[in-house]
Amino acid sequence: MAAGNEEISLPASVRRLLPPFAAAPFGPLLTLSLRSLARRRPGLFERLGEHSTAHFLIDPTDLSFAFSVVPDGASAVVRVTGKSGSAPSDVVIRGPLLMLLGILDGTLDGDALFFHRAIAVAGKTEAVVALRNAIEDAELRPSDLLGLRGALARLADAGILGGLSAARHFAADTPVAKARQA
Repeated sequence: MAAGNEEISLPASVRRLLPPFAAAPFGPLLTLSLRSLARRRPGLFERLGEHSTAHFLIDPTDLSFAFSVVPDGASAVVRVTGKSGSAPSDVVIRGPLLMLLGILDGTLDGDALFFHRAIAVAGKTEAVVALRNAIEDAELRPSDLLGLRGALARLADAGILGGLSAARHFAADTPVAKARQA
């Protein structure tokens, strides 16, 4: 798993395409996806134990909105929220979107990103550790979240993971990222 200490953020042109109001459909879509995953792989959610009802605020620092997530299996809920910090949360995880997605798909090491201060975590440490362990053990692929199987799953995984890899590479090559590395 790779992890650099440079911040890889979405380019400003992409961020402009994702104003807060454009994120409204993400909440219901991500809720359905998480609940579907819970039906197909209940052990993933059972691994969270008492922390399945914890409120996780996932705050992509390069977007103008955040996600409030309660990973409670078949009752999981994802809401799009503002950056005001007014959403109740037991845990706050902040970092650039491409890094947060890299942790989810396993291409980036969350521990290394945390220790290099590329992401920040606050709140109930035991809930964060439970979530990290569940995600790491699950070896999630994009097709798992989309509920795809067979050739379509392989195609979706290759396309999405390839796209994320290209986006991280592109973001790392921007003048802002290069200036931060210097």
